[in-house]
Amino acid sequence: MFTGLVRATGTIEAVAGGVRLRWQAPAATGQGWAPAELLLGDSVAVDGVCLTVAERFADGFRADVSPETLSRSTLAAKAQRRASVNLEPALRLADRLGGHLVSGHVDGLGQVLGAARTGDSWRLELAWRDPTYGRYVCEKASIAVDGISLTVAGCSGDGSRFWIAVIPHTWTETTLHQLRPGDVVNLEADLLAKYAERLLSSRAAGAPPGDGTGDGSAGGQGLDHGWLAEHGWA
Repeated sequence: MFTGLVRATGTIEAVAGGVRLRWQAPAATGQGWAPAELLLGDSVAVDGVCLTVAERFADGFRADVSPETLSRSTLAAKAQRRASVNLEPALRLADRLGGHLVSGHVDGLGQVLGAARTGDSWRLELAWRDPTYGRYVCEKASIAVDGISLTVAGCSGDGSRFWIAVIPHTWTETTLHQLRPGDVVNLEADLLAKYAERLLSSRAAGAPPGDGTGDGSAGGQGLDHGWLAEHGWA
């Protein structure tokens, strides 16, 4: 689990059986995280994709990558051209949750529609390649873009197109400043939105009733407004 706060940037390249990550500079964001701290088996978010450290090096690590990961993310294309990526270590339970809960499981790809400076900040406009994922997007929702926790400033009616106001620190300390119209990014929708949809849809799909334990849980009933009202939540 991650929080979407990038701790360093690096480069990615293809190697036999996976990818090789190199820090562009130790502690690139000045927050004291360097390759020497990595252990075998550690999880690292690479442009928002959760990868496992399979081999350590002085300047980075190697990770195995599955066909599923390659098909859902930009890692294969970026590795071919040794592009820059965002890096974040896994979240500890005692850490501050400065962004939002990010699983490192990319939902789909997005395309950059535009990036323009507005005062001291930047307006970044994106679109889901699969517009059905727009149902998870609303104004002020959280979304991970290449592993960066960002807040939706506005969106189209179906959420398939949305825009984000990016502060100077985030713009300069991540790979966002390298994006150009037409570029492709990894997108992960808010976990809470996906779980809420699943719970609400179970009732609509005719899920079996609860187990009758009387513990106040939704069980198989499905979480909806009626259940929330019955149990004093609405």
